[in-house]
Amino acid sequence: MIYLDKYAYSNSLRNMHPAEKFFFALSTMIICLTTNSYIVSLIIVLLMAGVSVLMVKIPLRFYLKLLLIPTSFLTVGITTIAINIVDDMNKLLWGWQIFNITIGVTTQSLHLAIKLILRSLGAISCLYFLSLTTPSVEIISILRKLKFPELFLDLMSLVYRFLFVLLDTAEKIYTSQTVRLGYADLKKGYRSMGQLVVNLFIHSCHRSMDLYTALEARGYNGKFKVLEREYQFSRKNLLIILITEILLIIIGGGSH
Repeated sequence: MIYLDKYAYSNSLRNMHPAEKFFFALSTMIICLTTNSYIVSLIIVLLMAGVSVLMVKIPLRFYLKLLLIPTSFLTVGITTIAINIVDDMNKLLWGWQIFNITIGVTTQSLHLAIKLILRSLGAISCLYFLSLTTPSVEIISILRKLKFPELFLDLMSLVYRFLFVLLDTAEKIYTSQTVRLGYADLKKGYRSMGQLVVNLFIHSCHRSMDLYTALEARGYNGKFKVLEREYQFSRKNLLIILITEILLIIIGGGSH
């Protein structure tokens, strides 16, 4: 999480207008979700991975670790779609029979599972591109210009900020417990984990109250105001993005 924020502030596309990156990620994600095509979803996954690793200079190992997080959850969900009750034995690719019920994988369920996992990974890779190239402050600024509710944007800012506070606090508590042999065996591990959660909750409450006091001392009136960097739109970038999106739509239309 900390590295994610670090790359967002120090990547090779840092000087690119955030609205261009936002438009590229959002339009590509919409095409991925609305186009019923394996090829388009696969192209988007490879395109976003290529841009993130080769152009933005995100380390490949770090990017693959990021993709593994949603993949582990997706695998569980997709398995339940791929394996189901089969009525027509002619469609069965692989399965087994329990009493009078046949459970297994059919061609249709396998295609649906592959399609869903590719589409999900395509959408996730679009969000990763935006997160790795654009600081959260600039994303929130774009959403504010698109007239998103202020309360929603303030909650986004606070949640994002407190994720780092919680991670930092949890890491310090865990290190302190480890040097005191708090995780030497299973029993001590459970006890230390419980203490970590309780202390983390108490510490988070204190930090949130401190933050609110600091905001009020600076004249907080319900809106977060931050200085925004000035950018210039690039016709070249907009043209490349437009051509890319048109090509994806054409490929999606041709692969039906």
